[in-house]
Amino acid sequence: MIISAVRSAATYVLVSVYVILVGPPGIALALLFRWKDLLYELGHLGVRIGFFLSGIGYTLEGKGHLPTDRAVVFCSNHQSNIDPPVLFEALHRRVHILYKQELEALPILARAFRLGGFISVDRRNKEAAMRSIEAGARAIRNGDSFLIFPEGTRSRTDDLLPFKKGGFIMAIKAQAPVVPVAIRGGRAAMQRGSWLIHPVKTSVRIGAPIETAGLTLDDRDLLIERVRAAIAALIQQDLAQAATAGGR
Repeated sequence: MIISAVRSAATYVLVSVYVILVGPPGIALALLFRWKDLLYELGHLGVRIGFFLSGIGYTLEGKGHLPTDRAVVFCSNHQSNIDPPVLFEALHRRVHILYKQELEALPILARAFRLGGFISVDRRNKEAAMRSIEAGARAIRNGDSFLIFPEGTRSRTDDLLPFKKGGFIMAIKAQAPVVPVAIRGGRAAMQRGSWLIHPVKTSVRIGAPIETAGLTLDDRDLLIERVRAAIAALIQQDLAQAATAGGR
């Protein structure tokens, strides 16, 4: 516990210092030279620093399902606050994220998110949320891949919470495939309500893309069912593999 507390404190302090020192000049350069890629490289470096300090790692299964020639919508379950940085690092060098409006309270990060093409969603305002979905669909059509967490909050178990429809509407509007993703292990690294980060190796599993070509908004519930079933199957595969490894 003491070691985890020390490592956690070091992670928060040093990553915060990194953001304060690197964020403003990175944002300035991105604005001046329209150097969006620089923000992503700085973001990945910050994530790696945080993982090194806290002892977080991950394994990746299904890498062959990662599309290399088209934009997609990655759709993942959500168990812990470490899920977004793990998936940001594991899935795609330039993955964009739909993030909750509350993160706008972090001025440097929020500005970097916006310049990097991330899109905030105000879940309390339906009209504003739909404008965000439209903006996301346009970005996907322009070649940007997105990561969504359709449960909307962290699940306390391996069972999936109900899925929100916004990200699937975005995928259908863009006619982009949805790639199911399952992540496990983060809950052991950082429990809900706790600031401690424990060293853990998380597991990321990627499923086969689910096409949306030809679908309309009337098909969104069917798409949700298919993606939800695919993620649930990936979670069960990971649980089975963990049980087998534990029995050896």
